Amino acid sequence: MENNNPINNMLQESMAKLREMADTNTIVGQPIQTPDGVTLIPISRVSMGVGGGGAIFGKKQNVNPEGSLGSGVGAGVHIDPVAFLIVKDGYTRVMPVAAPPMNTVDRIVEMAPEVIDRVTGFIEKQQDRKKAAETPVEETC
Repeated sequence: MENNNPINNMLQESMAKLREMADTNTIVGQPIQTPDGVTLIPISRVSMGVGGGGAIFGKKQNVNPEGSLGSGVGAGVHIDPVAFLIVKDGYTRVMPVAAPPMNTVDRIVEMAPEVIDRVTGFIEKQQDRKKAAETPVEETC
């Protein structure tokens, strides 16, 4: 026997709306074509939840046989970008999307390789300039 009451109808309607929002195009997005022939396909992670409840109270045979309904439904969807599929010249690769750093220590750890590369590059340029300045230039008369 199917329980067809207003609470059940509200939950079913909420679930139908969630299904609409979280279809396959939400998880694997529409391809994006760039002018140089690269195709980008966004990939996302979808999390969702729904909850609800209610009660029928105050049933009285003569006044209101169905009673009064008190109910509520809540639903939520969270979409996180995960990666991009990059297609170019018949080759496909995955480029993950990094989560933003959560605090200062995470930011420092994330920036460390870039800072080291910049410092190393600066030192190498300084050494090259010094070598160039020390190298004698032969003059021809």
